[in-house]
Formats: sequence, structure tokens, C-alpha cells
Amino acid sequence: MLGVITQTDIESEDPSPEGLHKVGTVARIMKILKMPDGSTTAILQGRKRFTPGAYINNDKMLEAEINILEDNIPLADLEFNAMISSVRDYAKKIIELSPNIPSEANMMIQNIRNNGFLLNFISSNMNLGVDKKQEILAVDDYTEKAELIMSAMNQELQLLQIKDKIETRVRGDLEKQQKEYFLNQQLKTIQEELGGNPQEEELNRLQLRADRKNWPKEAKESFDREIIKARRINPQIAEYSVILNYLELMLDLPWNDVTKDVFNLKKVKAVLDKDHFGLEDVKNRIIEHLAVLKLKGDMKAPILCLVGPPGVGKTSLGKSIATALRRQFIRMSLGGLHDESEIRGHRKTYIGAMPGRIVQSIKKAKSSNPVFILDEIDKLGKDFRGDPSSALLEVLDPEQNSTFHDNYLDLDYDLSRVLFVATANSLSSIQPALLDRMEIIEISGYSLEEKVEIAKRHLIPKQLKEHGLKDKAAILSPNILQYIIQKYTRESGVRSLDRTLAGVMRSVAKKVAMDEEYNPKISEKDISHSLGPVKYDNEQYTKVDLPGVAVGLAWTRVGGDILFIEASTSKGKGKLVLTGNLGDVMKESASTALSYIKAHSTSLGIDPDLFENIDLHIHVPEGAIPKDGPSAGVTMLTAITSALKGKPVKPFLAMTGEITLRGKVLPVGGIKEKVLAARRSGITEIMLCEENKRHVEQIPADYIKGINFTYVTKMDQVIENALGFLVF
Repeated sequence: MLGVITQTDIESEDPSPEGLHKVGTVARIMKILKMPDGSTTAILQGRKRFTPGAYINNDKMLEAEINILEDNIPLADLEFNAMISSVRDYAKKIIELSPNIPSEANMMIQNIRNNGFLLNFISSNMNLGVDKKQEILAVDDYTEKAELIMSAMNQELQLLQIKDKIETRVRGDLEKQQKEYFLNQQLKTIQEELGGNPQEEELNRLQLRADRKNWPKEAKESFDREIIKARRINPQIAEYSVILNYLELMLDLPWNDVTKDVFNLKKVKAVLDKDHFGLEDVKNRIIEHLAVLKLKGDMKAPILCLVGPPGVGKTSLGKSIATALRRQFIRMSLGGLHDESEIRGHRKTYIGAMPGRIVQSIKKAKSSNPVFILDEIDKLGKDFRGDPSSALLEVLDPEQNSTFHDNYLDLDYDLSRVLFVATANSLSSIQPALLDRMEIIEISGYSLEEKVEIAKRHLIPKQLKEHGLKDKAAILSPNILQYIIQKYTRESGVRSLDRTLAGVMRSVAKKVAMDEEYNPKISEKDISHSLGPVKYDNEQYTKVDLPGVAVGLAWTRVGGDILFIEASTSKGKGKLVLTGNLGDVMKESASTALSYIKAHSTSLGIDPDLFENIDLHIHVPEGAIPKDGPSAGVTMLTAITSALKGKPVKPFLAMTGEITLRGKVLPVGGIKEKVLAARRSGITEIMLCEENKRHVEQIPADYIKGINFTYVTKMDQVIENALGFLVF
């Protein structure tokens, strides 16, 4: 029998009584084993706890008197029994999770009935440090001892659970990798048996295409780097497909591939004249560009911007340019585009990344010098995803687009050989910096005569073909075409006219299909039957003898129109009333005109005190239609003066021009549309600013036959010409 007691300093070879703990264990030597390394191991069996008393001998061994500590185990305590039950449960779970403890140990623990022995047995076999075990040994209260053991077992259980979870996950990952490895090896073996690896064959095919490719040095180096990377990585990895798509894009892009231009300028002009009636300025500009290209051999293509109302043929003109040059044609609609990545592309690091629409369109064209239509450039959006109009600056700048950088391609691509043609309905919404990059070509609306010619040459043959009718199945005379244009359409272009003619052709097709007899020469009655009642009644000028009524000329998005402006006076306190849904600019024109008249009332023969005793009301009919612009300035001036003087305006006279407080008349735009509208309405005399004379000279003489033009520079000239009296 021995008294076994731990020392406080484990490094000490010969501890003194002061270096020992105060509680030890009486133990019996069960067996002594000689180990292979020469050491001796003793197996002991603990019997009782003790505390050492007086030490008797300290020579060869420590001898001391001891005090046996009796164990007071509570038998009927419910809390202690519950703790013992929990200890057994913890022990069971720990044994199940510990691979080094045999499962029979669980049965042995369940069969131990002595609760004190159970606690001592478990604490002695737990994976605890010496200090912790000594702490448990020293506790006399078995309830407290059970609590300490439970706490230690709980920590042990949590560690084992975490360890088991980690091992299970690692085991699962290894098993998955091993499975994939074996499957890939089997697949490789099967592919070799069948005749080669498809991934390797695909990369070899791409390499073969690359060897034949005519492309820049930077593009070739980038391709070589990517294909080496593709050969190294596993085809099952997601990155492999990303690299493969990138390599295919690089090979599909026409880096230095161009189509040969046709420089037979007479033939080009013939194609443009055949496809489009009118638009002489635009066609001449295109011929000039091609002439320079022919003489120089190459040039930085300017960016043309065709601006005009809807339906005048801006987009189809671009197609005609491509046909005439025998270049590839690309059309990209920018209407509603608000993501900058649509222009520049996404970076390859993003899931689902794609190149921008510029590069995609070039790839589709298979040529580096196509005609590229940027449709509706004035309708670009802008939001938190970026500003595409700013991204287009690089595309449309001839000094920059030779090194256009697409985020997906991550290489510079030369766009300088592309002939960009932008189209827009209005310049007001285009970013100024972008507008500066483009050469603006204004396309005004078509006159009545031009629309008749377009219908005869293009629209009627097209609609006859689309409705399965023969050439003589429907005959529309010029008078009938004029009737349709004036009564059923109101537009600058011919898109609505095309739809209206389609309605006439459908009516004819119905009669032909049902074998009904009909007259191929379409009459006004047939038109009313096919298209219903007249939609528009163009306002004709009627002679007005009342003072205060003047006729102005207005430009609208559907062409020109005449505008009646009415002014009347009534007793009041000098108030100015404006009605007719007028915009801010028109209201300012009315105020400016009235201020000018007040300032020059003496020279106009108007009593200055009159303005304080009357209210002036200016009204522009058709109040439901918004009206704005500076063009009505001279008309406002004439109407107000006419009302104040009580003198009617000269009949069959229309006018347009902007006014200033210092008495100047300024030029305005849309002259062609305004003059044609005046002619349609029966006006015989038009008054314009002197600077607008050059715009009138550009209108074909046939379209303005029978109209007299009066040009003015000052506001008093307007009053003299309109009202027929001299201004002093």
C-alpha cells in the first residue's frame, strides 16, 4: 500500500514535503511492468483519500502519518441523483464520439452502482490536466464534485462534437474530390479509347484559327496567354468556359478584316437618289465624304448626325449609304439605354459578363469598316448604372476611337474605319460634349409635293407588293394622294402616310379576294369608305376685317402650320391676360411686344394714358395644344398694335420672327416648313427677318410659286408693312 500524492512543481526531481499537494490517494500496487526503453511502469488501484500529517522520515522515501478522508455520498438527494444521471449521459455521448474508447466502456459505466466510485472512475479517465484532477480530488462535497465533473465533461463533449463535424466535412470534401478525380480519369480513358479528348481538340481548333488570323500583335499575345491558361485548368471548373468564350470572341472579331469600298460616285449617287427623294443636302455631304475617301485612300471617318422629325428616312438613309458603298450595315437603337456597360461591356470577373453592344455588333458585321447607325441618340437614359452618353464620347471621337477600350475584351479596338451615322429627333436632349463630336445635318420635313412623289415612287409599289396586289390593282392620282396627305395625315415624314396607304390597299385586297367588281382608280368616295371620315381639316386662311387678328407661322414636330393670334381691349386697369396654353417664351414675347409699344406709343400715334385705362387680352386658338417658341414675337406685336389702333392687318399676310426691346427683328428656324404651310393655307405674302432670306432661297422655286416675301430688320418695319401706316 502506498500514499500517492502529486507534487506542485512537476519539474522537481526530489520534492520536499512543502512541494506536495495537501490531498492524496491511498493506492495498492497491482502490477509492475518493465518497458522496452528500460523504464518501469506501475499499475495502481486507488482506495481512499487522505491528507498527510507529520512527516516521519525523509531519507530514502517520504513517510508520514495520514488522515483518511471519509466519503459522504448523499443517497436520497434528488439534485445529486439528477447530476449522476447527467454524468452517465455525458459519458455515453463522449464514448460514442471518441474513436479510441471501446464501446464496451459504456456498458461498464452503466453497470457501476456506487455513485462515488463512478465519479472518481470517470474523473480519473478524463482527458484533464493534473491541476484540474487534483482540484476535483480535493473536493469533499460530492454534489460540488459532480458539478465540476459535469462542467469538464460538457467541455470535452463540445470539443468532440466540433472535431467530429470538421472531420465529417473534410471527409466529404475528400470523397467528392476523389470521386471527381476517378470519374475524370475514367472519362479521359474512355475519350482516348474513342479517339481523343474533346477539350483538347477544341483548343487545338482555336489555335489553328488563331494561326491563320490577321490581327494586331497585342491581340495575338493576349490570345496566347489565355489559351495557355485554358490548357492548364480543369475543364470542369467554371473559369474554363469563361476563358473559352473570351477566346472565341477574340477570333470572331474582324480585327483587320475590311470590305472593299465601291468608289463609283455616280453609281452611289444613283443608289441614293433611287432610295430617297429629296434630301439633297444630305446626299451631297455623303458624296463629298466618299470623294475624299477615294482620293486619299483612307481617312478618319467623321460622325454624321441626321437630325429631323420622325418618319423622314434618317435610318433608311444609313442603310442606303451601306448599300451604295457595299459595306456591312449595323443598326443599334439607343432609345432608353441607361446602362454604361451596354456600351463598354462588363469585366470578365463578373458572372454572366458580356462585351458591349459596339463590339458585339462589329463581331456580327464580320468587318471592321461597316456603316454603323446609332439610332435615337437623343433618347439615351442616365441613372445609377452610369451615363451611356459619356461612354459614347470615346466611340464618336475620331481622335479617340482608334483605341476604343471594351471592358470585357480588355484590349484596344480600332473603330476609326467605321462610318458612324447617328440619328436624332431633337438636339436639345443630347449632351453638349457628345454633340460637339458630331457633324450635324438637319433633315427638314417633306413638302406636300415631295410626299406625293415619295408615295408614287416608293410607298404605293411597296404596299401593292405587301398586300399581294398587281401593279394596276389600285391607281391613285396625284390629286387623290394630296387629298390623303392633307386630310388623313399630319406629320413631317411619311410614316403615317405609309400606314394610311396600307389601309387603302387592304380595302382593295378585300374586294379582289371576294371577286367584287370595283374601279381601280381610287376616288375620294373610296378613300372615305376605306379610311373613314376626314381626320384633319387644315386651317385655311380666311380674310379677317376685324382689328387685333394677325397670322403667324409655327413649326411643329409634324411640320409647319399657320397660327392665328387674337388681341382685344376692354376697360380696366392696364392688366395683360394671356390664354391659349402658351409656354414661357411666348408669354415673354407678348410682354416684350407690349413694352415696346408702350415705349414707342407717341411714334405709333397711341395715347400713353390709354394703357392705364384698358385691359389687353391676347388669345391663341386651339387652347388644348401647347404652344411655345420665340417665332410668334412679330405676330404678337402686330396683333396688339392692330387692336390698340383699331386698324385691321393686311389680308393674306403671315409672318414669323423674334423681337427684342430695342426694336430688332431676329431670325428663327423651320423656315421651309413654315413657308410650305403658308402656301397650303392660301397665304400670298410672308414677312420674315432679313437673315432668313438665305433659308428661303434653299426652297425649290416650284414650292413657293405665287408667294411674295417681305424682309425686315426692325419692328417698326413690321408695323408699317402689316398695318399700312408710317411709324414716326
